[in-house]
Amino acid sequence: MTATAPSGETLWSRCGGCAALLYRKRLRRNLDVCPECGLHARLAAPERIDQLVDSGSFRTLPERAVAVDPIGFVDVLPYPHRLAAARADTGLPEAVLCGTAAIGGSRCALAVMDFRFLGGSLGSAVGELITRTAEQASAAGVPLVLVTASGGARMQEGALSLMQMATVSQAMAELREVGLLTVSVLTDPTYGGVAASFATSADLVLAESGARMGFAGPRVIRQVTGRDLPEGFQTAEFLLRHGQVDMVVPRHALRARLATLLAATGTGRRATKRSGVDAPPPETARPVELSRTPVRDAWETVRLARHPGRPTTLDYLETTFDGFTELHGDRLGGDCPAVVGGLARLDGRHLMVIGHQKGHSTAELAARNFGMATPAGHRKALRLMRLAARLGLPVVTLVDTPGADPGVEAEEHGQAAAIAENILTMSVLPTPVVTVVTGEGGSGGALALAVADRVLMLQHAVYSVISPEGCAAILWPGRTAAPRAARALRLTAPDLCRLGIVDEVVPEPDGSAADDPEATARAVRQALLANLLPLLEVPAVTLVQRRRRRFRRFGAARAGARAGTR
Repeated sequence: MTATAPSGETLWSRCGGCAALLYRKRLRRNLDVCPECGLHARLAAPERIDQLVDSGSFRTLPERAVAVDPIGFVDVLPYPHRLAAARADTGLPEAVLCGTAAIGGSRCALAVMDFRFLGGSLGSAVGELITRTAEQASAAGVPLVLVTASGGARMQEGALSLMQMATVSQAMAELREVGLLTVSVLTDPTYGGVAASFATSADLVLAESGARMGFAGPRVIRQVTGRDLPEGFQTAEFLLRHGQVDMVVPRHALRARLATLLAATGTGRRATKRSGVDAPPPETARPVELSRTPVRDAWETVRLARHPGRPTTLDYLETTFDGFTELHGDRLGGDCPAVVGGLARLDGRHLMVIGHQKGHSTAELAARNFGMATPAGHRKALRLMRLAARLGLPVVTLVDTPGADPGVEAEEHGQAAAIAENILTMSVLPTPVVTVVTGEGGSGGALALAVADRVLMLQHAVYSVISPEGCAAILWPGRTAAPRAARALRLTAPDLCRLGIVDEVVPEPDGSAADDPEATARAVRQALLANLLPLLEVPAVTLVQRRRRRFRRFGAARAGARAGTR
């Protein structure tokens, strides 16, 4: 229902969600989001661009859409007639509006789809325009932002429409190869061939609140399966829970969030590394002074490392770093709560931070699976590390886990392979990696985030092949021998420094980190800066070579030599 003024301007409109009668000017001021129920109405491409980009910054792509009718398709009307009607109705030449713009001062190439134009369907002209926009991004060295709204491939163009999925994806792959960020913003609806190609293959996938996305639509799924669908199926929130998107963003926050993400690009190693190979070795950056590290009993240290009051990864992200944007999901169906990660800033530098997350209360610990990562958690970390490498951003990992999730479901989903892939990828990751063991460093679950150029360890943290209780249960007659096992395992920071596994002990306040989290955060920040900055000057090839040499030192002959010196 609508009401109009004598001039023909619409004064009122009815919300499609709650049926509230809304004053049109108020609705416009609210970015076409219903103030009563929060329904995000669909936007035309020009309106979307006006909301997202810096004022006056949008420049339309010089290429024009070419009218095509490759297979002479006719249903009720010939295809060219439908194209002409869509152009007349929307004022657009095709179902996408492309160009260059600035968002929060960061330049980007931008392609915005318009659902009004034949359901935002992906045809040859649309594919060509988006591909040329990607090529423009590559030529200018700027990120590519895609805003999707589509029912899928354009049936009237037959298999040539299907081919556009590969054409655009190939252009995006070329952006990956040169280290340029791609960002997809899913709006309602995004289905079919668009969902199954460039909408979800971007480096970062954001979903606007209320957006729906999937390969097949709900009606098709019901017809094929004969099953009822879960409540909220294929909605943005559903996608977030199942690891398909990095975040869900309400419309009013979308521009600011994009500005933050785009600002993190172009500031990595490409802009700072030297061309030579004579950078100072990071091994000499911060000598370990074990004599200044007070010695505690190993079992007491284990108990301090597990104290629920110790700062968690989210605590450090709030205090040690200057800003953090969390990214979610492994893109394969899960978003493990035991691993958090995303883009952060440290002393003006952008970087990727990934860490285990426990919690302080019993409820928090349970919700975070006690910091034990599932395969989805390891794959999320892997996705973010690979993204950091492509963008030239250093990686910081915060380790605090009793170990990887040992459950049946984790085994069914390939826990061992997920850990193995992380270790393998980190071994050759062409960007600096610094690890801080902040609490428990338990077995392979810890190492999956700790194949690093520099490994730091808080004074009262522990790092071991197995828990003292597990070791005691296997090698001693009962778990009561856990204190003896802790001492035998040499799992404290000073022990591991002597073994060469840890490079530096980060001091904790009197008592422990739990007694003064803010002082601990400052100490971690200082240690990170001191260890990370020299690494930024090391060429990627040299960095990987040194990392390999570092772990090669832990071979049997070298381990025997170290044991003989104790």
